[in-house]
Amino acid sequence: MSVLGNRVVRREDPRFLRGEGTYVENRVVANALHLTFVRSVFAHANVSVDASAARGLAGVQVFTGPDVDLPPFGPPPFPGLNTEMSRPMVARDVVRFVGDVVAIVLADSRAASVDAAEQVFVDYDPLPAVVAPSDAVKDEVLLFPAAGTNVAARAGSPEHDENLFDGCDVVATGRLVSQRMAPSPLEPRSAIVEPGEDGSLTAWLTTQTPHMDGFVMAGLLGLEPQQVRVISPDVGGGFGAKLSSIEEFLVAWVAKKTGRPVRWTESRSENMVALHHGRGLEIDFTIGGTSEGDLRAYRIEMLQDSGAYPGLAAFLPNLTALMSSGVYAIPRIEAEGVSVVTNTTPLTAFRGAGRPEASQAIERAVDTFAAAAGLDPVDVRRRNLIAPDAFPYTTVSHATYDSGDYEAALDLALGAVEMADLRAEQARRRADGSPRQLGIGVSTYVEITNGVDEAEFGEVEITEEGGAILRSGSMSTGQGHETTFPQIVSASLGIPIESIEFVKGDTALVPRGTGTYGSKSTQIGGTAARLAAEGVAERAKELAADFLEVSPDDVVFDPAGGRFQVVGAPQRSLAWSELAAQAKEAGSLAELKVAEEFQSVPTFPFGAHLAVVEVDVETGKVEVQRFVAVDDAGTIMNPLVLEGQVHGGVATGVSQALFEEFRYDADGTPLTTTFAAYAFPSAADLPSWETLESETPTPVNPLGAKGVGESGTIGATPAVHNAVLDALAPFGVTHVDLPANGENVWRALEEAKQ
Repeated sequence: MSVLGNRVVRREDPRFLRGEGTYVENRVVANALHLTFVRSVFAHANVSVDASAARGLAGVQVFTGPDVDLPPFGPPPFPGLNTEMSRPMVARDVVRFVGDVVAIVLADSRAASVDAAEQVFVDYDPLPAVVAPSDAVKDEVLLFPAAGTNVAARAGSPEHDENLFDGCDVVATGRLVSQRMAPSPLEPRSAIVEPGEDGSLTAWLTTQTPHMDGFVMAGLLGLEPQQVRVISPDVGGGFGAKLSSIEEFLVAWVAKKTGRPVRWTESRSENMVALHHGRGLEIDFTIGGTSEGDLRAYRIEMLQDSGAYPGLAAFLPNLTALMSSGVYAIPRIEAEGVSVVTNTTPLTAFRGAGRPEASQAIERAVDTFAAAAGLDPVDVRRRNLIAPDAFPYTTVSHATYDSGDYEAALDLALGAVEMADLRAEQARRRADGSPRQLGIGVSTYVEITNGVDEAEFGEVEITEEGGAILRSGSMSTGQGHETTFPQIVSASLGIPIESIEFVKGDTALVPRGTGTYGSKSTQIGGTAARLAAEGVAERAKELAADFLEVSPDDVVFDPAGGRFQVVGAPQRSLAWSELAAQAKEAGSLAELKVAEEFQSVPTFPFGAHLAVVEVDVETGKVEVQRFVAVDDAGTIMNPLVLEGQVHGGVATGVSQALFEEFRYDADGTPLTTTFAAYAFPSAADLPSWETLESETPTPVNPLGAKGVGESGTIGATPAVHNAVLDALAPFGVTHVDLPANGENVWRALEEAKQ
């Protein structure tokens, strides 16, 4: 029986539960300098920096913009981004958001560094700030005057077909704002960089992408890639935001400049304004169809907030446009996106990166259409789902879905509840005028994983004891790689997973890799591991034939038992331990090491979520009473790990629906810089989820696996949002801003009364 598909408990959990994880901040480094960044307290201003007082302190060094001989950072190499909007590594003349770095302070202790930073005097000459994307797009206040515009990128086409909605009996419009969120990893960013005597650097980073960071760091500092070693130990959450950023590169620059180890760990409040944010997309939608419920046309117009310096977020409307059709066979779709810079923290990928926004828009649009047509929103969904025999299916928005059974997922979610009883209870409360109204919301979603056809590295090596070492370029930041990947190798080799060492996050031990983002780890990294394991088995078969003195054609490998047997004489066999011992003695153990790379086109996980909420119409308070999640990620490697990923994703999705929003005032001053102000929910604020398995393998990789790290996020937000609006429908409420918290629900009710 294969270990794959079984509920194997995560091997990494004991050390985390016992507080034995090893993080960058845990590392003890002798003679290290401690770094503090001096950051702007204004959103937009001309600045001059006087560091003389700080430099006069014993043991203190200060670097300002003119001291830092590094090129500007970004934008990333995505097509269409305005290259005139790059970020100075340290601001010289102008700051563009609260949190922009204006100086670097070094001292022999953290306390001394923080104290010295307070002695750096920054003279601010405030400039007008633009915070709302709707104001930025007017180009009245420019962040980059030389660019002549605040538009950082465009997506789709501004050309509109005036006949797009011809033949539609019902046309409905609406607006969806996917609000700005702070990624809020439990572990803030931390970096230690040690220079070597030969000019090399060793960097310990809290990152999702060690190899990418090492490559960029080398390029910025004028080093060869092999001169930079990046080690990423245990990482306390990434969620898409812990990618290459200027702070880590500045730590490396200072280490190279001073010739001493340098370390930096950000505070929570620093993390909230400096780690790049997510979402921040405004969508106006129009959807049309027949009175029977056939969807005929859909248009979305997107305005993306890129923050002060355009990065990945500026490109994301392209991904939202790609996924705009959702799970529906809509014959006509138009999408247009504009990304603008604002005087706010830059935005980047955050658990879903463009796909949650697409799902939020189309699922809200379907409910809006159903209400306008007087139809049941579930019936409208079912009527327009892409049929299971239509795959591979290319949407009008140019996404080619690999496999799916969308109606089966919807039926599975609906079958978990007694819908008739829920509707009856809802009707009773409406008739009684109860202050606690019931709402039921459904979302059916599809998303894209490994969206840019990337490859990943995997290597398997047999040890002299007959165990294995698995090296992977994929980087775990909580996804369970240390369990899932050895399971894949164990299934191919028959070596127990406890005898398989998993190595990741060290560019000296793993020669290459792309890291972890976009829910791509298992489908490409796991497949690379499997191919490497199969390659090792083939080489081992040849060695076994030599040792057993038979032809390789006469040897069969039994992966269940982990033995190489002679055909017709099973008593003549070798286990891995025996084979490894003989190979070592013969000097051929090194042959039992195989590296592979696997590249794949995207996969398209899908699912259906159902939320039941209770809304207090007197206070606006919303409570989730029940939540059912069906998330189909192809072949399931480990149901326990999958459920964990879904639980975390659903928590993020529900949190966006009801709790989280990063806010600024009109001058660009952040208002939510601590967890006391930023509504980050605890486990006590969320109900238990009901997760149901669905398994539709993909044909695009040998494992049949798709990604699942972000799926829960993508389906949950629209399900809860739709449920809240369902509860408020009798009061004439058709729109509630996200998050649908007490304040926004109460305001929507008050506006409806007026």
